[in-house]
Amino acid sequence: MRLADPSTAPRNSPPVRRLGGGPRVSTRAAAFLTFCRVEKGLSANSLDAYRRDLESLDNWATEQKLDEGKLFTAEDLRAYVEWMGQSKGLKSRSIARHVTTLRNLHKFLLEQGTIEIDPTEFLSSPKQWTTIPKFLNTAEIETLMATPTVGEPLGLRDRAMIQLLYASGLRVSELCQVQVSDVERNMGVIRVVGKGNKHRLVPVGQSALEAIEQYLESGRVAILKRKSSKYLFVTGRGSKMTRQGFWKLLGLYGRKAGITRALTPHVIRHSFATHLLEGGADLRSVQSMLGHADISTTQIYTHVVRGRLRQTLDDHHPRA
Repeated sequence: MRLADPSTAPRNSPPVRRLGGGPRVSTRAAAFLTFCRVEKGLSANSLDAYRRDLESLDNWATEQKLDEGKLFTAEDLRAYVEWMGQSKGLKSRSIARHVTTLRNLHKFLLEQGTIEIDPTEFLSSPKQWTTIPKFLNTAEIETLMATPTVGEPLGLRDRAMIQLLYASGLRVSELCQVQVSDVERNMGVIRVVGKGNKHRLVPVGQSALEAIEQYLESGRVAILKRKSSKYLFVTGRGSKMTRQGFWKLLGLYGRKAGITRALTPHVIRHSFATHLLEGGADLRSVQSMLGHADISTTQIYTHVVRGRLRQTLDDHHPRA
């Protein structure tokens, strides 16, 4: 990557390396990824996204035959953003994510003293349409939660996972990381480690806690078969439930429940937030429970509530 001449890198910088058999990632880029992992505590998924974005930038620089030791200019980066949309055909949301990576990278380089001027200062992201999150209504949620066969250990586990997901609005990665010791049944809360290794306490309703209790008493031990695990939701191999594994299970239960559209863990998370706001919860409380760092991320759910208000007016007002 044309961030700096590797020969000028300080002695304690990570070496130039290839990641996943892909293109070369420069010393500076590798140092940035290390900073994101160690200092910012980003998840493996976030690090992989950054890495892919940096490799894409390197591929473009190679195609453009840019000098290996040349620092990127503002013109270079604007040309790269245009290339992503016009030649690579990326959608605005994907391009915006790439621009975020570029900004974070050059902010890091500026703080490290590698560059004196940030070339991304006036780099604009493409306009994005705000999409209203997909969510289930309460009847669909109730049908979904009643679908697992609770007479079987795996059914008890799956029902407890779905109940907890809807009761707390956790991300699927957070759900799979929950440990037995994280559940404070007497206090009615669960300890969660979210993005950036940030810890938060999330309240959980009695129904979900009872489902977890039944799973712990009659399901988990039978699934583990004398194996041990610190994680709450486990598989027959003794390992924790994976994100991919739960995605497949949830899709299966969705089809059994008669939900025709695609069902993902994020749809349940959206349903949790939407139903809270419809019930009168304030936006700050929902932000805290969802683990959003910025209130603007939570505000997307207000579109859903406003849409429902419009529908209510149209359906019930005599002069609508």
